[in-house]
Amino acid sequence: MANLLKKWVESDKRDLKRLSKLADKVGSYEAEYAALSDEELQAKTPEFKERYQKGETLDDLLPEAFAVCREGAKRVLGLFPFHVQIMGGIVLHQGDIAEMKTGEGKTLTATMPVYLNALAGLGVHVVTVNEYLSERDSTDMGQLYNWLGLTVGFNSAEKTPDEKREAYDCDITYSTNSEIGFDYLRDNMVVYKEDRVQRTLNFAIIDEVDSILIDEARTPLIIGGEAQASGQLYKRADRFAKTLHADTDFKVDLETKTVSLTDRGIEKAEKYFNLDNLFDTDNTALTHHLDQALRANFIMALDKDYVVHDDEVLIVDSFTGRVMEGRRYSDGLHQAIEAKENVPIQEETKTMANITYQNLFRMYKKLAGMTGTAKTEAEEFREIYNMEVISVPTNKPVVRVDEADVLYPTLQTKFEAVVTKIKELHEKGQPMLVGTVAVETSEYLSNRLDEEDIPHVVLNAKNNAKEAEIVANAGQRGAVTIATNMAGRGTDIKLGPGVVELGGLAVIGTERSESRRIDDQLRGRSGRQGDPGMTQFYLSLEDDLMRRFGSERVKTFLEHMNVEGEDAVIQSRMITRQVESAQKRVEGNNYDSRKNVLQYDDVMRQQRDVIYTERNQVIDADNSLDWVLEPMVERTINRIVDLHTQGDKDDWDLQTILDFAISALVSPDKITLADLQNKQPKEIKEYLMGLAHANYEDKNKQLYEDGQMLEFEKVVILRVVDSHWTDHIDTMDQLRQSIGLRGYGQLNPLVEYQEDGFRMFEEMISDIEYDATRLFMKSEIRQNITR
Repeated sequence: MANLLKKWVESDKRDLKRLSKLADKVGSYEAEYAALSDEELQAKTPEFKERYQKGETLDDLLPEAFAVCREGAKRVLGLFPFHVQIMGGIVLHQGDIAEMKTGEGKTLTATMPVYLNALAGLGVHVVTVNEYLSERDSTDMGQLYNWLGLTVGFNSAEKTPDEKREAYDCDITYSTNSEIGFDYLRDNMVVYKEDRVQRTLNFAIIDEVDSILIDEARTPLIIGGEAQASGQLYKRADRFAKTLHADTDFKVDLETKTVSLTDRGIEKAEKYFNLDNLFDTDNTALTHHLDQALRANFIMALDKDYVVHDDEVLIVDSFTGRVMEGRRYSDGLHQAIEAKENVPIQEETKTMANITYQNLFRMYKKLAGMTGTAKTEAEEFREIYNMEVISVPTNKPVVRVDEADVLYPTLQTKFEAVVTKIKELHEKGQPMLVGTVAVETSEYLSNRLDEEDIPHVVLNAKNNAKEAEIVANAGQRGAVTIATNMAGRGTDIKLGPGVVELGGLAVIGTERSESRRIDDQLRGRSGRQGDPGMTQFYLSLEDDLMRRFGSERVKTFLEHMNVEGEDAVIQSRMITRQVESAQKRVEGNNYDSRKNVLQYDDVMRQQRDVIYTERNQVIDADNSLDWVLEPMVERTINRIVDLHTQGDKDDWDLQTILDFAISALVSPDKITLADLQNKQPKEIKEYLMGLAHANYEDKNKQLYEDGQMLEFEKVVILRVVDSHWTDHIDTMDQLRQSIGLRGYGQLNPLVEYQEDGFRMFEEMISDIEYDATRLFMKSEIRQNITR
């Protein structure tokens, strides 16, 4: 293990040495470019573009291009990237993750690789976690890119398709991760190529890369349609769930966050719903609704997992504390929570298109990211995304003091201690950022501070619109800011006059989160750019994380230390290590879960690639699609004939073949049973194919003159493909939910899912070909097709 650690540290040193050498090369142009006039510096952009077109690579251009962008930033923004920022920029250009501490200027760091890669003319996407940051950075950094002769676009949910297309056609596009995903899905649902908004996914730099590629990796982006009414069943299931008693009727597993009925609970359900057997196959829908009602009532917590605003249930991101606008829990859980909270139940939707962030971002030709905290997930970034995490040194040494965790027996004693600490620091005038894990905790603490007459502001999921303003003032003398663990992620807390002398910003954590990265993000709000600061976490044995993973070990440790009683308190690095060990277990569980989701989603990814590729070939076609339709017709005929000409000739079912020909190929007066008799299967196939070909040619003549044949073929194929594909996604979704049960039969659920998924995909392709054949061949042309 020691050797492995040594190897890791040494490889990091080697990387940094190489990066520093290249950064020196960038720096060597400093004096030369500083002497250029604005016009001469701006003329470098077309020069670089021309050199790229003539065969120079972006790597060849890097030192000069970085130096031009650096000098441009000094003139336009009044900011001049440090040596370490140049190193971070090189990491990003090379398609890796730059881990840079808070306040080290990640936004400015990104300008250099963005400028360099934009010279290729294939588009660069700068991806952020929310639209506020996207718009801010596109405006602020856009000044620099525009000055250097590049175009900048901002993509948001409110924009029309034309505005989105314009944004994506720019050299540099700022957008949120979710909007890029939804645009990708929508582009693969259009019928006309001019309706697409995106170009090929070329290069993306993701800000707060751990938040998007790790924390949100399990969240699929879903476009839904076709509502299915089942609101009453959710209400009945909810009413039943509210009659149950913990432990006797149901059991909750805190570690896995699952809930299940006991034998007594099952008896109650059968009596309540008047059933003989709750788990009979006829009751599948009911058991599904019951499961979700149990989860909604006994696992999902108001003001922690979600908030209710204007009669609407809004999800709170557990990692950032932000409301996830437009997101809904899938699989009926959202409707179950709506029933629980007695707000209008929005109908379930059928999934028409879906993709996970993991598979979306793996489609880019090159991907890079930056964050203050990624090293703990280095293995996952390497395995899933083929990206290395490189820790870039800080410009000035970090002088912040990170105190050991303090542990209390109960939540009440912990919060009393937190309030006392806030009071003490507030009297001194030192600004404080108090981090909480949940909305309800932030509100509870706010009420306690009101009782003590301590002025403060609260930043949580209910008022995150004021986020930037609140964070901007958080470093002023005497400021007390309570924040859920997003803590103004992506915005710097600058210290006000006289605060450095008071010790800088104090960060008080009221609970450890499930991930060490989130805690490090909170710590990192203090001590930026060599500023002083202090951080400390206050814990109790009743905290969620401790209850789920750590409390027994810690209790044993406390007994060993002879610490007892309500007022017991202990401050020790040992506690910190125990907590971090619990966090590692949670992180391990979460990684396994994400990896599992990816393995299942990879089955859908392969199928999605096939459908979307062929769909795009149809949309992009400029000439007749006979090369698509004729093979479809031929394979359909072959399948039908093979199926009904098995065994002895006496057993052949020619009548069914005739019925197929009449219903899917030609009009009834074109074929009789006698036409099929006394023929071998091969001859029957050739005969039917001849009829189909004649029918095709007849349609071609009718539509050829107006050039409408291609349009007709496209409409037929796309309508059939889209209809079957959305049904298939829904069926695969149901298979995914039920496949776990096969584990009880000693079968591997993933292998079963892959095999069943492949078989279902093959069946769907057969159905598409049959329906496309029937729709095309049997359509009667009465008028021109108009768009």
